[in-house]
Amino acid sequence: MIAVLERGCPLKAKAEIVRFVEAEGFRLLVTETGGESLIGVIGPGAEALAPRLAAMAGVAEVRPVAAPYPQVSREHHPEPTRVKVGPVTIGGDEVVVIGGPCAVESEAQLLATARAVAAAGGRMLRGGAFKPRSSPYTFQGLEEEGLKLLALARAETGLPIVTEVVAPEDVELVARYADVLQVGSRNMQNFRLLSAVGQQPRAVLLKRGLMATIEEWLMAAEYVVAAGNPRVVLCERGIRTFERATRNTLDVAAVPVLRQLTHLPVIVDPSHAAGRRELVPALACAAVAAGADGLIVETHPDPDRALSDGRQSLALPGFEQLVRTCARVAVAVGRTLRAPGAADAAPR
Repeated sequence: MIAVLERGCPLKAKAEIVRFVEAEGFRLLVTETGGESLIGVIGPGAEALAPRLAAMAGVAEVRPVAAPYPQVSREHHPEPTRVKVGPVTIGGDEVVVIGGPCAVESEAQLLATARAVAAAGGRMLRGGAFKPRSSPYTFQGLEEEGLKLLALARAETGLPIVTEVVAPEDVELVARYADVLQVGSRNMQNFRLLSAVGQQPRAVLLKRGLMATIEEWLMAAEYVVAAGNPRVVLCERGIRTFERATRNTLDVAAVPVLRQLTHLPVIVDPSHAAGRRELVPALACAAVAAGADGLIVETHPDPDRALSDGRQSLALPGFEQLVRTCARVAVAVGRTLRAPGAADAAPR
């Protein structure tokens, strides 16, 4: 439920409304947008307050909220959220490219990749230290040693780090090293993990579950925000369908749909959607054209020898070419994207 305040509502009246809502045991969210003040009332049974709230001084109207994810909904927060990570802003005019290997394998492998990502115009470095794998016999990651290597790569290149956290008990450890905590598709509905990453200040990259609807995905984001962390970035990475020509089916339509439903920034992972490196550039371009705020792309110095997901990883020159191509698409849709060896591409 949302209380829309009268324009010019006195501060004393606004304070009385806030005290009333809190005294009734509900959470609230205060938003100022376009000269309009909104107070969202959050919690089961909030609708019962509507008659008394509507009668209070300073309240212009009370609106019901249809979405079951009030804090991530545009109804409560009409203006887009921008998530700042060091020098990088996700959700602004710039399309942010994140690149790196699926898994951190060695110092040489990671530093070579980090240098190439930075030179190509990549703005952040991805790399898995903890790897949730379908088979218990495949490479599971270097764990804390991998986190230390990621921190080393950040120190050398200046690229903020994105890495996955797979269990609530690992959140504190990963947050000591990483700039962005990724919740992978297999953990999208691990509600204890969502609450745990919501209780720490690092930005959270929330991937869509393999078979999750957009509403289920937004409900997962609500868990993070409700726990106290509004710095959430959504990542579309393809969903499982009957089609086997690609590893997953990239839901490009999810990007404009999310633009209508939520204020959170949205990026796209074309690597996991494609499963085949030759398809990744086309899907990346489609994501930028659809309005994505960023891309997260797997790249590796020697993809055919990668310990994880080499088939979908671009070689380093291929990553650079992808960035160049996507920069031209970004200009065409009125965005910017930093291209290799040049200043940010700008719309004309």
